[in-house]
Amino acid sequence: MNGFLGEFFGTMVLIVLGCGTSASFNLKKSYGNGTNWLYVCFSWGLAVTMGVYVANFIGSQAHLNPAITISFAIFGKFSWHQVIPYIMAQFLGAFIGASLVALHFYPHFKNSKSELDGNSVGIFATRPAIKNNIFNLLSEIIATFFFVLILICLGNFSQGLKPLIIGLVITVIGTSLGTTTGFALNPARDLSPRLAYALLPIPNKSNPEWHYSWIPFIGPIIGAILATGISILI
Repeated sequence: MNGFLGEFFGTMVLIVLGCGTSASFNLKKSYGNGTNWLYVCFSWGLAVTMGVYVANFIGSQAHLNPAITISFAIFGKFSWHQVIPYIMAQFLGAFIGASLVALHFYPHFKNSKSELDGNSVGIFATRPAIKNNIFNLLSEIIATFFFVLILICLGNFSQGLKPLIIGLVITVIGTSLGTTTGFALNPARDLSPRLAYALLPIPNKSNPEWHYSWIPFIGPIIGAILATGISILI
């Protein structure tokens, strides 16, 4: 139960702070409207840091990411009997987190009349800068591969100052490899907020772009499996 609760609350914190950043960046009359990409990447990095601290305090291993949970289980770094509870908690926490962001920014969604005003699924989920399914998938695989490889090299990444280092890793992934697809790195981070955007009565919302959703779901899982497998070999 501590593992479930840790993953739930940790992922919820990640999404509240991360998608909250995206809402601040995009929606009209927000004080953060129109700030730069570094602001977004650094804030998302800190969102992950805070999520890891919360998850670890409650008693989980602070994966916050089904791709990490699955890849660690495949290579014996995590118990299979905890995989389903962890993944359920991650997706549920991400959905509740996105719902809280929708509530918090409701007046700004009402004021942002269209996608031209920044009211788009991009607040909650990722979108490619250039649509090309093959290269978009490769981007997610490559970005997640390097993220997970570095994560594994940190050892027990939920202890001490290591969550802060994870935040810096997220930031540099975002400023480098993340500029092509918005660096999902995490199926729960993309799918659950996308679902929340589609289901909730958010004013003036646009298309949730389900046609793209399989890429930030599959790509991070492949990238994490490759990174974990190579870490075992070396």
